[in-house]
Amino acid sequence: MKKFFKAIHEVLIGLYNTLYGFVLHSFKSVNRKVRSKFPVWRMEDETSEHVHFLIKVFKWIVLPASLFYVCADFYFFRENALDSMLWGMLIFAYSNFLPDLLSIYRRKKNNARAEDLPWYKKYALLFFAPLLTWVLFSGIRLRWRTGETFHNFKSLTIYGAFLSLLSFFAFVKFPIEIGNIIEILSLPLYGVIGYLTHLKVDKIW
Repeated sequence: MKKFFKAIHEVLIGLYNTLYGFVLHSFKSVNRKVRSKFPVWRMEDETSEHVHFLIKVFKWIVLPASLFYVCADFYFFRENALDSMLWGMLIFAYSNFLPDLLSIYRRKKNNARAEDLPWYKKYALLFFAPLLTWVLFSGIRLRWRTGETFHNFKSLTIYGAFLSLLSFFAFVKFPIEIGNIIEILSLPLYGVIGYLTHLKVDKIW
């Protein structure tokens, strides 16, 4: 048993190091691309803080709940929820870093008089951040700038509604049964937990 827990501990350390390196490299690349003056030491500190808390939430909440979810869904409803669980874990990790990823489209404070984006463009940034980041690295410079920081519960609610719609089209099976409804709701739940984890580190709540 001692060896088992030691192996789990080593896996979590490896996960931390891998995730920290990947996230830090990604944010450094984005900041170089947009010529941001955000200090590297601040980036390293924030990345370390967010990754540390992410691993903690994953270890004590997300992983046990995920295993229970898969086993219970199969036992009671004969539904194989393994695919939605794996997608959910990915969404959980992605959602944790999403608010900071959107900072590349944030309007500078000294340009407060500039007109803000319409609401549909503002939340298109929230919904399609990976696509817009890919567009940025493809050499296409969008002039979209917003004063919205996305570090609030309004953005969290809208993001959760978007994930619910996305999950419905991804996992719905007709006729819809209780097990399928639980599977559909799992994806936005993972996303909301990830987003809340980020807001907790930034002391929004």
